[in-house]
Amino acid sequence: MSTPEQSQTKVTKKILHSLQNGTQMGWLIDPNEQTVFVYYPNQQPEIFDEGDQLLSVPTFASELKLTVNELFSGLLY
Repeated sequence: MSTPEQSQTKVTKKILHSLQNGTQMGWLIDPNEQTVFVYYPNQQPEIFDEGDQLLSVPTFASELKLTVNELFSGLLY
């Protein structure tokens, strides 16, 4: 997740760099739009912006069940 002073471009660059170096996925969380972009290696990102959508998680966290609403209700912004 980015801090408020980081631009989405900078965070996206960091996510893409991480994906090129073995990370399974990256989330870009936009609290203003209540949207989560989920990035994967060599794929188009997925967009999660419906409150009841279950977010994609990496395989090591496969038991985690988290909706868009649950994520944003837990964020302090």
